[in-house]
Amino acid sequence: MKTQLLVETPTHKWLYFGRDPEKNEKIIDTNQYLVQSGNQSLLMDPGGIELFAPMLASLVRHLPLEQLTYLFASHQDPDIISSLGLWDQTLPKAKLFAPWLWEGFIRHFGMNNISYEPIKDKGGKLLVGEVELQFIPAHYLHASGNFHVYDPVAKVLMSGDIGAALEPAEADIFVDDFATHVSKMEYFHRRWMPSNRAKSNWVSRMRDLDIQYMCPQHGRIFKGHQVKQFLDWFDTLEVGIAL
Repeated sequence: MKTQLLVETPTHKWLYFGRDPEKNEKIIDTNQYLVQSGNQSLLMDPGGIELFAPMLASLVRHLPLEQLTYLFASHQDPDIISSLGLWDQTLPKAKLFAPWLWEGFIRHFGMNNISYEPIKDKGGKLLVGEVELQFIPAHYLHASGNFHVYDPVAKVLMSGDIGAALEPAEADIFVDDFATHVSKMEYFHRRWMPSNRAKSNWVSRMRDLDIQYMCPQHGRIFKGHQVKQFLDWFDTLEVGIAL
């Protein structure tokens, strides 16, 4: 599995994990992100059950398992969190932060040791080591209970399925040409994002944040001016029931 340092500040760093060359071709490729600060860390959308072994092997190269203190699930989909039952056996003292709405669903993946920390609809904050991360509401984009993670210090937004693109596992992890990349995102966003109203509300709130890296759960990462390009494009895209 490919691993790359995205951002490093004096207090913490962001790591990317993805592009597993051994995954089944019928399984959608996913990106996983880790924030590490001091002796604590947060793993975001840790992936499906089939991804557990390569994720674990990649993680232990970067930190002791006892420093993997928190997990985050943006919503309930299996590509997000179906590996939970295996993490539950590996990280018995960890905490999972996820939407309150999906607790009854997510527990079906297996959860006897990890504690469930429900995120209220309005969002919240989490102190990981020395950095305070924000849980940003993204409801109905695409799940009815959905959150993103924003780091105001590193200026990184983990944007879940927003910004997702369907590409082969050998694709680069960064967007090179935005205009070309649109064709890889358009169908996904039109079909999977159900509400123009929710979309427009989210875009308006994101324009008020300083985002230098927008990191979706599928596809490529947007950097610098590409974030504004994406927001402008997404803002005018007709999605879901509007079709």
